[in-house]
Amino acid sequence: MAHSRHAALGFRVHSGWTALVAVSLEKGAPVVLARQRVHLVETFTYGFRQPYHTAEKMLPGQAGDFIERVRNEARKLAHRAIHGLQSDLQKQGVNLTRCGLLLASGRALPALDKILASHALIHTADGELFREVLLHASARCGIRVFTIKEKQLLDRAGQVLRAKPKDLMRRVTEFGRSIGAPWAQDEKFAALAAWLALGASRRSGGKTRTRNVA
Repeated sequence: MAHSRHAALGFRVHSGWTALVAVSLEKGAPVVLARQRVHLVETFTYGFRQPYHTAEKMLPGQAGDFIERVRNEARKLAHRAIHGLQSDLQKQGVNLTRCGLLLASGRALPALDKILASHALIHTADGELFREVLLHASARCGIRVFTIKEKQLLDRAGQVLRAKPKDLMRRVTEFGRSIGAPWAQDEKFAALAAWLALGASRRSGGKTRTRNVA
């Protein structure tokens, strides 16, 4: 089947869920195709949404098993959401090929015992787990992933999309008029990440990833 246009997803991740926005270009202008808030845990409670906080109170062996259980469940839910949207867009003649994922610090995490010994690292690890599952699920769907630190988003988008950051934010804010609520900062940043992913090249300020997934 021939596809008339391409689209990208944008993600702004929280512990246990993500804002997801799909964006395409029509005559060079961004158009929002879909907006979702996707739960990445089946049981949407603090214990599962904050798995490293929960694991902190467990024995070492139990902690590792619990985190892996949450990770595997989150990967399935992320893949279900992304693949389902990908299929829906294909029926509309839109090929979902890229996604933009916003990062926090982007720093590498140490071994589990060291994470659980540091409250700051526990906070970081909770967020990173759910970002990782979106990378994994996107790769399974054959989607190329563009990552960028959130604090760099506006400046880099301004460079790539050749517009002032304040003008870009005004445009993504206007998307909400036709889409309706919720259209808060999560959705705005996710939409901008998707728009940037469409325009980003391998030499841009973010990183483009592909990976083999079992």
